[in-house]
Amino acid sequence: MVGDKRCAVMNDLEFYCDRFMLFVLLLLISQGAQADVVNAIKRVKPSVVGIGTLLRTRTPPAQLTGTGFIVSDGQHAITNYHVVSRKLNQQRNERYAIFVGKGQNANVSTATIVGVDKEHDLALLKFVGKKRPAVKLGSDTLVSEGRLCAFTGFPIGAALGLYPVTHRGIISAVTPIATQVGNSKQLTAALISRLRETFNVYQLDATAYPGNSGSPLYEADTGKVIGVVNSVFIKESKETVIQKPSGISYAIPVKYVRQLLADLNLQP
Repeated sequence: MVGDKRCAVMNDLEFYCDRFMLFVLLLLISQGAQADVVNAIKRVKPSVVGIGTLLRTRTPPAQLTGTGFIVSDGQHAITNYHVVSRKLNQQRNERYAIFVGKGQNANVSTATIVGVDKEHDLALLKFVGKKRPAVKLGSDTLVSEGRLCAFTGFPIGAALGLYPVTHRGIISAVTPIATQVGNSKQLTAALISRLRETFNVYQLDATAYPGNSGSPLYEADTGKVIGVVNSVFIKESKETVIQKPSGISYAIPVKYVRQLLADLNLQP
């Protein structure tokens, strides 16, 4: 009888020891993953810039329209084409600009558009002034669903100033940019065009806002950029089907950034 009780106690002890070791292991894994995200943000954040326009006779003179990130030689920035598609007031010397730093007193550098890829809603700007650290771009291979990722940008920068915000999530799906609609009344000229030349994009389970357009989407452990967040262009292609639900965001794969840089003879 005493031996049976001793065996039962030992079995219970082994059970709780195993549970405790499993808890410790999971805790270490969780802490390691969190450390990876922290380090990835530190690597990417210096390369994230605000994108907008500068008109010195305007109040305020600087207007933020989206987000971008530094690539190549440190004097070029990628953003969405729709972020810089508005015509400038040439008569009043309005210029495109990038904003570097934090808060309302961020440094402003004028910029010019040197390349566009309207099909994939990408634009490349070259700015004057000091070079900035460039991000590391991932490969052309599409990232698998379930991959942990993050993006950093200025979701409501126009209201709160230039304070970068990071959102974390996973690649929820790799999906075509445009989806077949239920009837012809839902078709638009833009949707028909994208149905003819469709391509795959990333669907994310993290919420992006209009100011996030152009934000770098990167691997949460390595910091390598795998896409460009897009909160307008793609949803316009899918709105007849999904009606712009909150919580669903998209990103253009980085392979198209690489192609744009290659077309301009710039290193990625």
